[in-house]
Amino acid sequence: MTRRAKRTPDTLEEPLLFTLPERQVDEVRIAQLEYPVWTENKARLIERYLYYFVLVTKHGNYIDGFAGPQRPSNPEMWAANLVLESEPRWLRHFYLFDKSKTQVRRLRNLQKQQPEISERTIEIFGGDFNANVRNLLERREIKQTEATFCLLDQRTFQCHWNTLVLLANYKKAAEPKIELFYFLAVSWLPRALSAVKNKKLLQEWWGRNDWAELKNAEVQQIQERIVERFKSELGYKYVMAWPIYDRKGGQFIVYYMIHATDHPEAPKLMRRAYNEAVQPTHAAQQIPLGLLPVADAKSQSDSK
Repeated sequence: MTRRAKRTPDTLEEPLLFTLPERQVDEVRIAQLEYPVWTENKARLIERYLYYFVLVTKHGNYIDGFAGPQRPSNPEMWAANLVLESEPRWLRHFYLFDKSKTQVRRLRNLQKQQPEISERTIEIFGGDFNANVRNLLERREIKQTEATFCLLDQRTFQCHWNTLVLLANYKKAAEPKIELFYFLAVSWLPRALSAVKNKKLLQEWWGRNDWAELKNAEVQQIQERIVERFKSELGYKYVMAWPIYDRKGGQFIVYYMIHATDHPEAPKLMRRAYNEAVQPTHAAQQIPLGLLPVADAKSQSDSK
């Protein structure tokens, strides 16, 4: 159950400047979630999904916009750490960003601990993610044909909407977009929107002039609106908001991780990862042939 923004009788019927989306059935039907994920398992969810991601792609790039550990004393809650150590080690290039100098030092220590693997690179960027990822994309070294996953685990308002636009538009129309996994802090969003005095910060985060109207919207409406904008403005075919709860067995949703992808099988893999995030690690499993891209499926068939 999400926390509702407080609304007085006078504001209950007050119209919003932006149009709220109509509720629609998502293009990819996802069965009821069996094992709700709570905050301590978020990193595990990311690692589990990328495990299936590489079984399908056999390669890949990983971009982490806010990569330092949120709880340095608990490496099991550090997504970058889990992803780097995940096997099979088929992800090729890692781009890890953080603004904090302390976090950058932690990332460099993590980098030093990694074994040398042929064709695998780890690059660390210190400073503002929005500026640094723009510079990375302008280098054009991420190939159009390379599957790429981008984790945007911001604290609240750190990722600019224009940065999402850059990431979404990096690939040509014929290629699947860079997959996004975007943090939306619904539980403290109403309080944060009211507390922030820096209007530029909210303008850059929301990417439009009507951000002030969010203060009168319920958090569920904001989540639905962002999902709709990922489809209509960023052009993703499949967008789903995955709930993260406050604790094991809890019913309070503290935030959503919004997954945006062009691959029709990806939401199914995310559901599988979600249901396994709180389960013991399983031995590597073969992804069914039907989940492989056409080229990979044909090559496996030809090799038989």
